[in-house]
Amino acid sequence: MSLIGTTDADFRICRIDLDALVRLQQSTEDRGWSTRWTSVDAMRSQVISDWVLLQTFQRQRAAGGDEVVRCLLLFATENHGAAGGVATLDVEPGALVLLDRIDDDPAVRSAMVDLFMLATGGIAMMTKR
Repeated sequence: MSLIGTTDADFRICRIDLDALVRLQQSTEDRGWSTRWTSVDAMRSQVISDWVLLQTFQRQRAAGGDEVVRCLLLFATENHGAAGGVATLDVEPGALVLLDRIDDDPAVRSAMVDLFMLATGGIAMMTKR
């Protein structure tokens, strides 16, 4: 297991639609990888957005020896008002190169990494003092 740095060739941030997320989830289910939702239906019950942000962050080996890239997903959630959700999903490296990137500009890349860092740590609405 190794972390993917922002200058690594396999680092990417993508904005994907729900159909692409379904394909990634189904592929993960078909391969029997464990870092996923239990089913496409379970995923659809939680992810309500038409789009999802995906960031690669870790290289892994699945139980069968396959190379996988663990990704963070940021999305709007069902039954949580305006709150979003963050989840992980293992993705086959070849599938990632087919996704449209939004992180080509270094400033955008840096801002998106900061956004994912805040999201994984938890974001709370704050009242000003």
